Amino acid sequence: MSDVIETRYRVTGMDCGSCAAKVQAAVSRLPGVAAVSVSATAGTMTVTHAAAPALLPTMKASLSPLGYQVAPSDPPADHAAEAESGDGHDHGATEDAPWWRTRKGTLTLACGAALAAAYAAGKLVPEAGWWAFLAALAVGLVPIARRAFAAARTGTPFSIEMLMTIAAVGAVLIGAAEEAAMVVFLFLVGELLEGVAAGRARASIRGLSALVPKTALVERDGRTEEVLAERLAVGSVIMVRPGDRIAADGVVIDGDGAVDESPVTGESVPVRKSPGATVFAGSIDTDAVLRVRVTAAAADNTIARVVRLVEEAQEAKAPTERFIDRFARWYTPAVVAVAALVAVAPPLLAGAGWSEWIYKGLALLLIGCPCALVISTPAAIAAALSAGARQGLLVKGGAVLETLGKVTDAALDKTGTLTEGKPRVTDLVGLARTERQLLSMAAALENGSNHPLALAVLARAKADGAPTPPAADVRAEPGKGVIGRLGGEALFLGSARSAAERVPLGDDAAARIAAFEREGKTVAVLLAGDAVAGLIAMRDEPRPDAATGIAALKAAGITPVMLTGDNPQTAAAIAGQLGIVAHGGLLPEDKQHLVRDLQANGRTVAKIGDGINDAPALAAADVGIAMGGGTDVALETADAAVLHGRVMDVARMVALSRAAMRNISQNITIALGLKAVFLITTILGITGLWPAILADTGATVLVTANAMRLLAWKM
Repeated sequence: MSDVIETRYRVTGMDCGSCAAKVQAAVSRLPGVAAVSVSATAGTMTVTHAAAPALLPTMKASLSPLGYQVAPSDPPADHAAEAESGDGHDHGATEDAPWWRTRKGTLTLACGAALAAAYAAGKLVPEAGWWAFLAALAVGLVPIARRAFAAARTGTPFSIEMLMTIAAVGAVLIGAAEEAAMVVFLFLVGELLEGVAAGRARASIRGLSALVPKTALVERDGRTEEVLAERLAVGSVIMVRPGDRIAADGVVIDGDGAVDESPVTGESVPVRKSPGATVFAGSIDTDAVLRVRVTAAAADNTIARVVRLVEEAQEAKAPTERFIDRFARWYTPAVVAVAALVAVAPPLLAGAGWSEWIYKGLALLLIGCPCALVISTPAAIAAALSAGARQGLLVKGGAVLETLGKVTDAALDKTGTLTEGKPRVTDLVGLARTERQLLSMAAALENGSNHPLALAVLARAKADGAPTPPAADVRAEPGKGVIGRLGGEALFLGSARSAAERVPLGDDAAARIAAFEREGKTVAVLLAGDAVAGLIAMRDEPRPDAATGIAALKAAGITPVMLTGDNPQTAAAIAGQLGIVAHGGLLPEDKQHLVRDLQANGRTVAKIGDGINDAPALAAADVGIAMGGGTDVALETADAAVLHGRVMDVARMVALSRAAMRNISQNITIALGLKAVFLITTILGITGLWPAILADTGATVLVTANAMRLLAWKM
């Protein structure tokens, strides 16, 4: 098919896996459609189709009789507006309207009122009771039957609506109109409850979008004016006051204050932001006025991309979910066949009563509905993805989530993953000067430089309160160091080798330098005239949570290992601090080979890195996890991403996966267990149509509610 494109749509009215299956079957039969992926939990559909402008009207015509409405996918920032607009075709929980104002809600209330009127009529005029219940049945069953036949025409003959219609009509034919009306009412109540429970996951995602404020203060021509946040252009400068939510991703250009990033990343402690620091849309300025240059449009900010990624992930089915879907396709026709055999075999073969066994067969139809089974996996996965996203853990789909729980080895990059990615001053050794003088003189030479080692010296001087006097005649000597004058004295700050070319270092200084280098530290030597003023040792230190993160991985039964391109000496020093094995001096292809070697030994490997120089290993691993602060690479290259870049978050991802898989096992047990119990009791004549429909809708509500517990997951 030439000129094939992929388009995303929003579908209102879906509240379970069966809904998604009906939508998928209907749309996949349309001309020009090559592939369809539907997520009931996200309320989204991705269609691969020919570039034909008439597709949307055709889809609307096909889905409307089924009770679903379709529209182009709007930017996440517009979700709330879309929800508030209301189209009257939802299931009562997918949007913001109260359940009694939705189509499902009004139909359920009308059916309940008709049933109550029928009971009253039966008491007042007993001979009219049968007809009254038949009328009450029609109120609820006619819309259900319409959807059933529409589903049959669009490729889903064995829908729950069809099973419900057959059971209700069959009950009327054997004289059980009262029970049929009650069963239809309970079915509608069950559907309504399913929608309310399933809508919580969607509300969680919409809640992310609501973190971004509607307006922002933009600086223009020396003054500020309030504009809609969705209209902020890249490059605009916005002013953020204490207590305000930041309206866009950006870089601080003026101001120094703490920002609460917990709504976006889950980071519990406010993060200090100074000029040059990155800030996220949706985070909160706590204590200072900040001027921020916008770096991403509303549709591309961190929150928008997180929402988009989570919704797309909900469309990607896990292996367990795909198995359940395949099982359900055979299971439902098999249930219909068994129910037919139960209805006709005993009367034909053993002379049993027709009414009794037809009644049991009809009950089996309702018990056999696969709704609870089909929703058991996607509901749990959707809730887990949402919970993770709210804590800065982005997992791209059910398959990735499922694999995370099976990880046996974690291969972690060093720079920027286990470490902060920037050097810090670790040791000051005063020789001809005191440590404070050493730091002050070095900072004077480095003042104004953007070199990473210079920034480390300046940061330490600021932290220690060391003065930074102005130095004269400062200039860099490429590959060697920096020279200048302070108070008339000549200074040189550079590598040990370059310093040794100028003056003898002495045995004590040489021994200390060698010891620092064995620890993987970079040593800068400060010369004052012909004297060695002192030594400054620097190293890219482990993140504050690296040790606890590694310990958490080990506690989860996962073996961590360091793979880095840094020199083996430095790698070994950092790895020794963390208690893990290190492989240093690796090229990107070397990292990939080591991952492949682990897999060849039957291990399930997660590769954790920055998503750029680790790309081959990330692609080779069973799960690639990108560390980063919401960059395009971190969010889009790997299978998963930890938004805040914490090592502990890798262990949290694994724990979330395992919690989701336990929840799925519980859901499948609930779904099949309830059906098995009512199957036996129905055959034995203990239960009938009412308990049968309760077994179906009750199991679906229980399964969905159990899955929604994951929304509150924390480790």
